[in-house]
Amino acid sequence: MRPGGAPILVLNAGSSSIKAVAFDGDLRAVARTEAAGIGTGGFRDHATALTEVMSRMTAEGLPLAGLRAVAHRVVHGGTRLTQAVRITPAVRAEIAACIPLAPLHNPHHLAAIDWVAQAAPDLPQCASFDTAFHATAPEVARRYALPQDAATAGLMRYGFHGNSYAAMVDTLRHSEGGMPRRLLALHLGNGASACAILEGQSVATTMGYSPLAGLTMGTRSGDMDPGAVLELARRLGVDAAETLLNQRSGLLGLSGLTSDMRTLEASDTPQARFAIAHFCYWAARHAAGLIPAMGGIDAIAFTGGIGENAQQIRDDIRSYLHWVGDVPVHVIPAAEEAFIARQTDTLMKETPDEP
Repeated sequence: MRPGGAPILVLNAGSSSIKAVAFDGDLRAVARTEAAGIGTGGFRDHATALTEVMSRMTAEGLPLAGLRAVAHRVVHGGTRLTQAVRITPAVRAEIAACIPLAPLHNPHHLAAIDWVAQAAPDLPQCASFDTAFHATAPEVARRYALPQDAATAGLMRYGFHGNSYAAMVDTLRHSEGGMPRRLLALHLGNGASACAILEGQSVATTMGYSPLAGLTMGTRSGDMDPGAVLELARRLGVDAAETLLNQRSGLLGLSGLTSDMRTLEASDTPQARFAIAHFCYWAARHAAGLIPAMGGIDAIAFTGGIGENAQQIRDDIRSYLHWVGDVPVHVIPAAEEAFIARQTDTLMKETPDEP
């Protein structure tokens, strides 16, 4: 047994990959692996990929039978799953009920949950939701200006990247300077968003009903006039328009080259330069629009692959926000898996006898 007790395995099951990180009883990362290429030649399906992931973990001395729990990052919890929970049949049903809200994500999370349940029926499983952190936002920040009827049911701003922002808050709370009261936070990666965090709680964010909204992203368009979206749907059909907006837009669409910021920064083509400029301009513009939700700003924080590693991108965004004054700028390493492991550890201590 690892020091401090049995390990916790955190799984992040996406559409084409499964990432896994194991934490020992003292919540230190002791092993990590990724199975990529699901459905595109690497692995036939999620079950095959999970079998490989657990084979690698077993080789590291971390078999399923020796785990304390498996924790899952789940993108969408809807309006009911607003905190980390032990997975029960009722919780699984609620995650499934959210599939229409996250058709590209929740089915893959369920595939991982079901695989673990079949492979180790008695092993506790927990879920942490990317939407949960934003449940504290006031209704005025979450409601669209739509009538409330059956046709608009469920259409609201849920927000995403919640585990990333919650991990950021946790890191800052334990830092020497403490948690700023009014924090403008930016998660910049292939998916990108900004969040207004007031006294440690989300009060507004740029993503909305889906992760398509807000900032320019790797392959996602970010905000568009609804009329333009409707016109795309008329021209291309709904499914083709959805594919365009999710998979062929953003940095990839603007540059015609790639969605990878490192490659774009190394390129000297006008299209690459413009894609970077577009990313920075809209990140700053959307972020600035969140400041009124906090009544001001005390600090800015960056996280995510671009937010942590691309200093020039941070500087360019910050230059657009020079008018907010000389506020501290934090760069916070992404720690979603560690945060989810801590949540799971707490849940296991609070509900040790749950089935």
